[in-house]
Amino acid sequence: MELTLPGLDPTSDRPVFKQIADHLREAIERKDLAPGAKVPSEATLMTHYGVARMTVRSALQLLQGEGLTVAEHGRGVFVRSRPPVRRLASDRFARRHRDRGKAAFIAETEEAGGKPSVDSIQISEADASSDVAKRLGLTTRDKVLVRSRRYLINGHPVETAVSYLPAAIAGGTRIAEPDTGPGGIYARLEEMGYRLDHFDEEIKARMPLREEVKALRLAPGTPVFHLVRTAFAEDGMAVEVCDTVMSSDAYVLSYQLPAR
Repeated sequence: MELTLPGLDPTSDRPVFKQIADHLREAIERKDLAPGAKVPSEATLMTHYGVARMTVRSALQLLQGEGLTVAEHGRGVFVRSRPPVRRLASDRFARRHRDRGKAAFIAETEEAGGKPSVDSIQISEADASSDVAKRLGLTTRDKVLVRSRRYLINGHPVETAVSYLPAAIAGGTRIAEPDTGPGGIYARLEEMGYRLDHFDEEIKARMPLREEVKALRLAPGTPVFHLVRTAFAEDGMAVEVCDTVMSSDAYVLSYQLPAR
């Protein structure tokens, strides 16, 4: 379908570049410009609106700043393709997922119709930082096993995660291997006798760091959720801290909270 854009309103006090951005934004919202579609070229927009190149560029930059479009060098500007939204539910770490041999990310993504994958797996041992040591009940002289990885849905990165586990527990076990096996880290912990009781989570929204923009391929202006989770065994022992950064446009936070 050929894109039809309205003309400028000469009686409006809204700047011309913002009017152009409004028209393109509306076309994106109506799906007249679908995800992945190429936005009309600068030359096309200059001719249609009878404006200078800098006016058109200002309009396009505004849309890029809103995270609606991405510019590809030598190819043009395209409507940003967004990953499927994954609902971050309060029961995502329920034991039933592990009993089915699936970690939470895999189980929930498949249930939502997406294709989950994990890459950039790195494993090491390190001294516990002061924050991690406090959360795990260790000292900064204690070693922790560090598992870093990136999660993708349909090939699009949506989340990075770094887990810290006491090396005295996880060192030399399958948790220290790239493939932790069915059910993931938590299934292995429970097999080792650390039956999980509950998780504490802290979530905040912020703008991403440079390396997070690169790892998650974030469009300009896209914030992230920064989540820190601590897993506790039934005896009250903290067995894992997971530091997670998630693209905010790939997640909906959805929780059921008791009223009593």
